[in-house]
Amino acid sequence: MRILIKLLLVSFVFIACNTASNVDLIVYNAKIYTVDSSFSIAEAMAIKDGKIAAVGTTKDITTNYSAKDKVDAAGKVIYPGLIDAHAHFYRYGLGLQTADLVGTTSWEDILTKLQAFAQQNQEGWLIGRGWDQNDWDVKQYPTKERLDQLFPGRPVILTRIDGHAAIANQKALDLAGVKPGATLTGGEVEVKDGKLTGVLIDNAVDLVSSKIPAATPAQIKKALDQAQQNCFAVGLTTVDDCGLDYREVLTIDSLQKKGELKMRVYAMLSDAKQNYDYIFDKGKIKTDHLSVRSFKVYADGALGSRGACLLQPYTDRPNWYGFLLSPLSHFDSVANIIASKDFQMCTHAIGDSGNRAILNIYAKYLKGKNDKRWRIEHAQVINQADFDLFGQNNIVPSVQPTHGTSDMYWAADRLGNERVKGAYAYKQLLQQNGWIPLGTDFPVEDISPFKTFLASVFRQDAKGYPAGGFQMENALSREEAIRGMTIWAAKSNFEEGEKGSLEKGKFADFVILDRDLMTVLPTDVLKTTVLATYIGGNRVYGK
Repeated sequence: MRILIKLLLVSFVFIACNTASNVDLIVYNAKIYTVDSSFSIAEAMAIKDGKIAAVGTTKDITTNYSAKDKVDAAGKVIYPGLIDAHAHFYRYGLGLQTADLVGTTSWEDILTKLQAFAQQNQEGWLIGRGWDQNDWDVKQYPTKERLDQLFPGRPVILTRIDGHAAIANQKALDLAGVKPGATLTGGEVEVKDGKLTGVLIDNAVDLVSSKIPAATPAQIKKALDQAQQNCFAVGLTTVDDCGLDYREVLTIDSLQKKGELKMRVYAMLSDAKQNYDYIFDKGKIKTDHLSVRSFKVYADGALGSRGACLLQPYTDRPNWYGFLLSPLSHFDSVANIIASKDFQMCTHAIGDSGNRAILNIYAKYLKGKNDKRWRIEHAQVINQADFDLFGQNNIVPSVQPTHGTSDMYWAADRLGNERVKGAYAYKQLLQQNGWIPLGTDFPVEDISPFKTFLASVFRQDAKGYPAGGFQMENALSREEAIRGMTIWAAKSNFEEGEKGSLEKGKFADFVILDRDLMTVLPTDVLKTTVLATYIGGNRVYGK
């Protein structure tokens, strides 16, 4: 009888030991910020088929689940995979193969870099981007004479960091047929003393850039792979790519389905007839890696190039208001058709006049409280009388905090001391709906989400300026900034049910960091290192 009891006990123990569920990966001994509704912290999670099977204590997870692959996080911090709610992923990749002019300190500095780049790339167009005359001692647009001297037979176009201005040489202008006196809606071809300076503002940039030969499939594949590797290295697992042609979206979809592009992409189609025709005929696109349900529209230009449309003249340019890039009737007709097809409208608006125009058009079609999640990208300068329009119509302000810390050196020069108080007002915008998505607008700004965090919470740039923070009344809390880069960014994409937090049933997209953003000192934020990035439970980056 005793032998029988012992056998039964052994059987029970054996059965108990084999009740643990098999999963693909267990991560344990971690400090996991789940970013759920209560911002709870866990120690471990089990992952199966690319999704989270369970989150809990190390003891519970390791007792109830078994896996061949285990990651001992050794106390490190884990956050949901970071989401950039406004970027230009496709263009960023292509831009990695052009001359990098970010951080140049003068026109001579640009010319030196361009000559070196030309030596390494001796055929075709010379393309560069990233200059900003506001960073120079002489804060004026350059002119093209030196480009004509150095590259008389080779077309050159150099785009300003915000993409809303460029300078081209005579060869490029000739190929585009640009002549003195050319006029166009929403753009300016600069002329002095009857001659082209080479400077092109907003829509005028397209006159020349449209003549650049298209990249080959091999170049595009290389560009997107470089782009995603750089994104993974800073913890990004989803990017909102703002303003693509439908053929570019199909390229992304093809590479994703082949497993060659692992980055998840929320793609906004550009405001162009061929894109409307294609997607309205096909319908919304949704896969695990790609979502296409929105359009990117441009209301006005940028503040740095004085193309942003203002209600009152620029403080540093009398009688100049900037301009809208299209007639108001265009924005109204676009809103009408997007609303009728139940798509999302996402409109770039910088100036207070540009924002007011789009807010009023949105209100016309949204008609009060709704869940359409129409977005205003940047929402950069808002008149105090217009903030309530966001909350009244559930309009989502999609902002990029590093714009504030980049522009703070000269924003008051453009806007004046009173009007600038309604600029980069992230806390005031957050209060409208109770949530706000955050992005970088890379490559306009640096790709780093840690700079986004620093600019959101401490309102400082990478130099630690200013010491007390820029307009600190509009700083976000640490938790709000984290939510803005994860669950709120996902919500702005209608994807909060599948990503943005580490909860059962969601994609196992997460990032392991070497320090905790919830406690790190301001001076150490930019020292944060990504130790590993996972998408769907698979490591796509690791130190």
